Amino acid sequence: MIKKIYILALIAFTLTSCKRTETPLTETVASENVKSTYVKDNYNKQEVMIEMRDGIKLHTTIYAPKDTSITYPMIMMRTPYSCRPYGENEFREKIGPNKYLMEEGNIIVYQDVRGRWNSEGLYDNMRAYIPNKTGDQTDEASDTYDTIEWLVNNVENNNGNVGTWGISYPGFYATYSVLSEHPALKASSPQACIGDFYFDDFIHNGAFLLSYWRATAVFGYMKDNPVKEAWYETPDIGTEDQYQFFLDAGPLSNLDTYYDENNVFYQQIKTHPNYDEFWQSRGIIQHLKDIKPATLIVGGLFDAEDLYGPFSTYQSIENNSDNYNAIVFGPWSHGDWSRTRERQLVGNIHFGDNISDYFQKEIETPFFNHFLKGDGQGAPNLPEAQMFDTGKKEWVSFDSWPPENMSKETYFMQPYEKLTQQANRMIATSDFVSDPKKPVPYTEDIKVVFTPRKFMTDDQRFVSRRPDVLTFETELLEDDMTLSGDILAKLNVSTTGNAADWIVKVIDVFPADTENTDDVQDHLKLSNYHMMVRSEVLRGRFRNSMSNPEPFVPNQKTAVNIKLQDVFHTFKKGHKIQVQVQSTFFPYIDANPQTYVDNIFEAKAEDFKAQTHKVYSDSSIEFTILK
Repeated sequence: MIKKIYILALIAFTLTSCKRTETPLTETVASENVKSTYVKDNYNKQEVMIEMRDGIKLHTTIYAPKDTSITYPMIMMRTPYSCRPYGENEFREKIGPNKYLMEEGNIIVYQDVRGRWNSEGLYDNMRAYIPNKTGDQTDEASDTYDTIEWLVNNVENNNGNVGTWGISYPGFYATYSVLSEHPALKASSPQACIGDFYFDDFIHNGAFLLSYWRATAVFGYMKDNPVKEAWYETPDIGTEDQYQFFLDAGPLSNLDTYYDENNVFYQQIKTHPNYDEFWQSRGIIQHLKDIKPATLIVGGLFDAEDLYGPFSTYQSIENNSDNYNAIVFGPWSHGDWSRTRERQLVGNIHFGDNISDYFQKEIETPFFNHFLKGDGQGAPNLPEAQMFDTGKKEWVSFDSWPPENMSKETYFMQPYEKLTQQANRMIATSDFVSDPKKPVPYTEDIKVVFTPRKFMTDDQRFVSRRPDVLTFETELLEDDMTLSGDILAKLNVSTTGNAADWIVKVIDVFPADTENTDDVQDHLKLSNYHMMVRSEVLRGRFRNSMSNPEPFVPNQKTAVNIKLQDVFHTFKKGHKIQVQVQSTFFPYIDANPQTYVDNIFEAKAEDFKAQTHKVYSDSSIEFTILK
């Protein structure tokens, strides 16, 4: 049975637009304008180099409560992003997963993973898991085991229980920790966790996320010795117009002037364009079997970086383990749930107030307390799945995800921009010319971003009126319709060329009488707003296999199926469901030359050609509908 969790004023998690005026829960936690000394006042800090089984030493920072009258569990984050600030007299303003766990008292541990920052060793992006290690073989699971073993035997006042957490890349290491099989590890919360780099972050279904190109520098440059200052630099592109920069750059090979072979990660991306053994071995999802620690998987429904990872992590553990395993997805972009912002916004859309605080206080903290401070028996008083309906703007709990009470409904992409449940007997096509030299922008904002976020709820009117974007739309909905799971676009297409990308977007078209909020950009109105609910790309060469690419046969009708990641969104009565189909999404993803070349990173300027694409009227999109 579905249980609606209404966020009541009692816990200050209202969904109104009123702003909170009461004082903070703990007066010692400072306001945003005053630097907090809470951690320094209440915690001792220790820095140690913990030796791994092969002799490599990893920098580890330990924050332990000054009150030593009781014992505490340890909650650890392993990170490639640094344990800074370094020095036992230098303190973070906040520690741990959230302020509640910090103020209640826990031993909080941070560790620079192997090869990063002040740790020794050689770094390896998404280091492959070794199931049956022998001798002094190491991976992130063995490093986790060796670290926990040292901590439980050397840190004073610990109660013998350890938890792990992390967001994004640290989320990957949190997932990895459950493979360590250390008996002291009782609970883990991988959040926005990378599951496979070929489907998260830098690559989506074979398409390179060009907008993350600058971020490759963070992970690509190696170092020889422990360091406390950044040893890498991200390139200065000399403009505030990211779209124009990449358009002027032309083929990806022209970007090599910014990175040489020392950017190891970018070289790996370039030389492994297909889902080969290099990428497959680094995926962690396939190893998540017989997991013992309790797991709480967390993600944002508008996370542009990591949607595949959290959903796949939860599902793999659920299907292959008998542990306590729960999932939470809220109206967040990447990592929003760890912030303390009052108004929860993604782009122009306001979803409610204090939603992240609700998660931290009512979900994350009880989870860790149950397994680390309680007896750890049974399940905490939390639902299996807590999902935020991004259309109704409310929390709903389920006994499983996807929910059991759902059905599949198919809508067809018909002529005259119609999206209907009946397909015409006569097959027609909707045609457009895709020009990689005039690509469809993924956002109308003119700026440079390190990793894009806001566009995940952007108004899509600015592209729906372009001739190279196909639009299909329902009539006004007569009743609410709740999408609750994955979406499958079943395209039948052809192209005059032999290569193409296919992007599908699902959009909520607001009624004309929708009133603005104070959060909307000045040039926009929520009247008839086209809110993107989900989008996904498939590099067409991978339509049959991610490992064995193949060109299109020009002008031949071809099936292309695109799986869009899960949503939980109610299209309300009076709204419309819209589907857009296009072949460029620039520069979120790189431009396909539309001439088949074995490796797009080696494409030449003359390979980039405009082609005419057709979408046939027996193309459809399959929604998972909550009954």
